[in-house]
Amino acid sequence: MATGYKDSSLKVFTLNSNPELAEAIAANIGTELGQCSVSTFSDGEVQINIEESIRGCDVYVVQSTSEPVNQHLMELLIMIDALKRASAKTINIVMPYYGYARQDRKARAREPITAKLVADLLQTAGASRVITLDLHAPQIQGFFNIPVDQLVGVPILSDYFQEKNLEDLVIVSPDHGGVTRARQMADRLKAPIAIIDKRRPRPNVSEVMNIVGNIEGKTAILIDDIIDTAGTITLAANALIENGAKEVYACCTHPVLSGPAIERIDQSKIKELIVTNTIPLKEEKQIEKITPLSVAPLISEAIIRVHELQSVSILFD
Repeated sequence: MATGYKDSSLKVFTLNSNPELAEAIAANIGTELGQCSVSTFSDGEVQINIEESIRGCDVYVVQSTSEPVNQHLMELLIMIDALKRASAKTINIVMPYYGYARQDRKARAREPITAKLVADLLQTAGASRVITLDLHAPQIQGFFNIPVDQLVGVPILSDYFQEKNLEDLVIVSPDHGGVTRARQMADRLKAPIAIIDKRRPRPNVSEVMNIVGNIEGKTAILIDDIIDTAGTITLAANALIENGAKEVYACCTHPVLSGPAIERIDQSKIKELIVTNTIPLKEEKQIEKITPLSVAPLISEAIIRVHELQSVSILFD
């Protein structure tokens, strides 16, 4: 894209969660990152200072609420407040990874619905729009009373596999909840799908895994939205190999990869794990098996379309 975006009222700012991604987004748009400093008082309180005028501007703030989740969420809320008080025209939150999304309903009695609480906090602070990628539960869009553009990672991941020219593919969902995602990838790669049906016969008895679909002698691609401790995905990969799959690749949009995840992936039957950079991989997580892809072109295209009042839905397909 040509340098120097034509409209100076579009401003992109970043906080501390993903500055490299924000820089790539700004470069793709053809603009510089906005000037602001994020520091902390000695007791840990967040202090934000916006160092240029943003009066009447359409501001886009890039911040994933990844680890440390609460710190990054608080930075974002304080930034929104600062922008609102500095007379920004619109405050658009670019949140590649939406933390707390896994608590999206009451699964047990007396549980919070944290995904809704975060939506309320963002709106109360003054956000006018949210642009995000692969929400853990799509209905979280309905927790907001402002526009939410949910971009999808499947095309980026699918294109990578397409270029690999793998043969005899089968796309595998590690659970029943991810079937729609697996189907989307299967349609793009013109491959069949399989589902791993997990159940615990009784508490503390290990899971029984049944594989629904034909995987014998095939190259399996496991797809999920989030890989956190990597327990589910590595067990699924091992089960696929035990049941006759030739080799197993895995992919996800959000590489949370906490706790024992890296060790589990390294020791598993997964040949390669493809992720996106919605959450940056710290140095200790950059192992040979993991390949990160950039979501910057997708997000920058979405920002330009929102800013120029064009349709964004073309990017959802």
